[in-house]
Amino acid sequence: MAVSKKIIALVTGANTGIGLSVATKLAKDHGYHVIIGSRNEAAGKEVATALVADGFAASSVQLDLCSDESITAAVSSIEKQFGVLDVLVNNAGVSLENSEEHKHLSTRELFKQIFDANVFGTACLTDACLPLIRKSDFARLVFVSSRMASLTEMLNKDTPWYNMEFKIYDGSKAALHVLALNYVRILDGTGALVNVVSPGLVSTKLTGFTPYGATTDMGARRIVELATLEKGGPTGTFSDNNGNIPW
Repeated sequence: MAVSKKIIALVTGANTGIGLSVATKLAKDHGYHVIIGSRNEAAGKEVATALVADGFAASSVQLDLCSDESITAAVSSIEKQFGVLDVLVNNAGVSLENSEEHKHLSTRELFKQIFDANVFGTACLTDACLPLIRKSDFARLVFVSSRMASLTEMLNKDTPWYNMEFKIYDGSKAALHVLALNYVRILDGTGALVNVVSPGLVSTKLTGFTPYGATTDMGARRIVELATLEKGGPTGTFSDNNGNIPW
């Protein structure tokens, strides 16, 4: 009996929070080989080891989106081990504006750090992965964003975040939308599906473990749906668990 080829999926920021839930669901519910992308190498290995111990396919790579050397090494490792990348979930990101730990930073430095992780690093990683993505029979790219980055809803006073100060984070995610749509264009004609998703307000470290947030499993739901789309599925969309979001 022929053994079916595993779908190879890289999830960034997968050692905790939404990324961990996404990676776990892709491995356990869909039979993917999940590569745990983690800035903390030991934490990533721990997650991969636990999945393997439970009988699922997983491995890990050290991946710091703010380090070109880390990105190059991670992609080189994936190429040597698998030679292809079928799914890329760009989940890793930061939000530092209301962090006590970062309140000493200037506006310029906050912009640099947030955009470096959320936009520049994501762009560098995706570009580095493109040769492997092009080798896939059917690639799916998912960019994790936020409804707060919707330009249509930016001036909507009825949104619960209208009076909150997240201009740098929102700006970085709006830039991520432009980045994602460029990959729709770049991969046009290959059959690849490229989509943007908002997980909603989820109780994670990024949100200060807000008691008002959904579980990480709920936050992961739409991301997993987009990462497991069938051929001919939607591309160039921005959505959440409730449907499409206006750009």
